[in-house]
Amino acid sequence: MATLLLALAVVSTGLYAGFMLIFQTAIMPALARLSDEQFAPAMRRINEEVPRAVFLVVFLAIIAFPAAALAVPIDGRSGTQKWLILAGLVCAVLNHLVTIAGNIPLNNALAASEGSPDSEVRAAFEAKWNRLHIVRTVLILASFVLLVWASLV
Repeated sequence: MATLLLALAVVSTGLYAGFMLIFQTAIMPALARLSDEQFAPAMRRINEEVPRAVFLVVFLAIIAFPAAALAVPIDGRSGTQKWLILAGLVCAVLNHLVTIAGNIPLNNALAASEGSPDSEVRAAFEAKWNRLHIVRTVLILASFVLLVWASLV
């Protein structure tokens, strides 16, 4: 059971890390090339689509599976594996804290700003959101690497 839970932790975290990395390396650079009048509506539509069921399942899984893998006792687990899983879990929790405390409030402010001048909306949103997104992308990539490492020791 512990091996299955760790495998599910690796898979779910890898899916989420990939999503975050694609957002960082493709979606946001593409949106950056849009005019102010195009950027705000496009980002609003993305923010409406992302928090759907599949995303939410993966979003919760990156916490639930590593936590469950730690909770299931196994005789052969090394101390190193335990600490790697714990470190991966901490990185995933920090990712969620950045998302919940930083990116989501910015997304909500963007949604509420419909009708405001797009240049002001973008100025208040884009740079802050991107800085927070870099932090959460690094955190979830670190989580993924730690969990893969844990699965190999």
